[in-house]
Amino acid sequence: MNNKSKKGFTLVEIMIVVVIIGLLAAMAIPAFQKVRETSQKKTMVNNLRQLASGADQYFLENGVTTVSSASLVGSDQYVKSVDQVADETYTGTITTDLTQLEATGTDVSATISF
Repeated sequence: MNNKSKKGFTLVEIMIVVVIIGLLAAMAIPAFQKVRETSQKKTMVNNLRQLASGADQYFLENGVTTVSSASLVGSDQYVKSVDQVADETYTGTITTDLTQLEATGTDVSATISF
């Protein structure tokens, strides 16, 4: 009689595990990317709201009708810093009507309208 004990896994068992892990990864990666994009967009909208609020304050204190977004951000300005999450840029001129602000970044953009 052959009293050899079987130790380890067969090639078929290992291949089944690899396929299952691949299927799980195929489902999880797109969901993770969607959550990441949503989070980045929410942060960008929050930054735009901070810029709009800073612009309102700037208009009240200086009696002007336009301001560039670059003039609002800095250690001694109305908005101390803008957290960049997608290498986005906040460019343009903000006017007193504040109808719309936009930010554009890597793979994501955000707009707020008033």
